[in-house]
Amino acid sequence: MDKIFLSPPHMSGKEQEYIKNVFDSNYITSLGEYVNKFEDITKTTTKAKNALALINGTAAIHLALRVLGVGEGDVVLTSSFTFIGSVSSILYQKATPVFIDSNENWNICPNLVEDAIKKYKPKALILTHLYGQMAHIEEIVTICRKAGVYVIEDAAESLGATLNGKHSGTFGDFGVFSFNGNKILTTSGGGMLVSDNEKWIQEAKFLSTQAKEDHIWYEHETYGYNYRMSNVLAAIGLAQMEVLEDRVFKKRQIFSWYQEFLEGNITFMPEIANSKGNRWLTTLTFEDKNIFDVIDVLNKNGIESRPLWKPMHMQPVFKSSERIVNGVSEKLFQKGICLPSGTVLEKEDVKRIANLINNI
Repeated sequence: MDKIFLSPPHMSGKEQEYIKNVFDSNYITSLGEYVNKFEDITKTTTKAKNALALINGTAAIHLALRVLGVGEGDVVLTSSFTFIGSVSSILYQKATPVFIDSNENWNICPNLVEDAIKKYKPKALILTHLYGQMAHIEEIVTICRKAGVYVIEDAAESLGATLNGKHSGTFGDFGVFSFNGNKILTTSGGGMLVSDNEKWIQEAKFLSTQAKEDHIWYEHETYGYNYRMSNVLAAIGLAQMEVLEDRVFKKRQIFSWYQEFLEGNITFMPEIANSKGNRWLTTLTFEDKNIFDVIDVLNKNGIESRPLWKPMHMQPVFKSSERIVNGVSEKLFQKGICLPSGTVLEKEDVKRIANLINNI
């Protein structure tokens, strides 16, 4: 049988048509109509006022920090239970990360955020909407606004998720989406920076194209980066964004199938009130199974799975970093697993995976 991957790309069928148009136009670099169209459809879909297509989500977070003036000596609070891409840009700016643990919904804990603001006087917070599920973003933005702390939403995993009908990535000062190969939509590699502040997005755009001044020659008053998305990748992105609603529906359907078929003492990642996650990955914890036994059995049957994120405060590279922890993310790492959630899966595939797990 074919290998079942964790979250493989799923093309809509329009990608090659749009790529052909790009090649016919010969605008294959970072200029062209599909870059504009991809940004426009992102704004239309998420209701963000401004959008900037970039090479990846990490670059988007980096630009957000740079535009907000975060630099050496500044403290940036960040989710501990996340992927390192949420954190590495803090180091690019020579700022200091402080890791904040999770609450019962697995996302960053608002109470710990409030404690950390009082203790560390941060300039910004990077908040992850983990595994496609909304964090308590409204409460956290309110806390940060009162303290004058900028909020960057890492919505890399949560494109299409909403809270009270408002899209992830549009609550804070900046939002960041990822189009990596394993995300709900993919451009093979890519990212998007969104904000309601047009001036900030224009500054980020300037920095993303090597900070070239408006002269016929190359003139630079500051340094920038080569972070702009190509027209080729944007063409793929447009075709992908056109099917976002279908992909979210299928991801949530796959989650419901796991709920139907899995047995035993398990807990799925919860969904907070008035939210609708995209269920990018179906994630859960076992009380009566060793996750590495489960991963091993699935792997022997050609099925990819993975432990939950190892918290950043447990990573060797951050062993000396400040943190406010409560043990939640450490327990989740010990007991949690990500199951195959690709939108190419059928109900019988999920049933087979569940039966293998149930028999361990």
